[in-house]
Amino acid sequence: MKLKKRKIKYAAIFFVCWFVLLVFLVDGVLKFQTLVDYVGSYAIVEVALLLLVILPTLAVYKFTKE
Repeated sequence: MKLKKRKIKYAAIFFVCWFVLLVFLVDGVLKFQTLVDYVGSYAIVEVALLLLVILPTLAVYKFTKE
């Protein structure tokens, strides 16, 4: 798979914006410890948050037109 600079640029911009929004929501509004208490496992919350950042970024990369 050949990487395209334009697609990487848009995916990177999306990644940064989405990551900042999730950090604000999780650390500021929802409180991380509350999520851990609700789910019951620190690892599950961490993996879920990582997937919430990585999967949409990959989708943006895949669907960005060259």
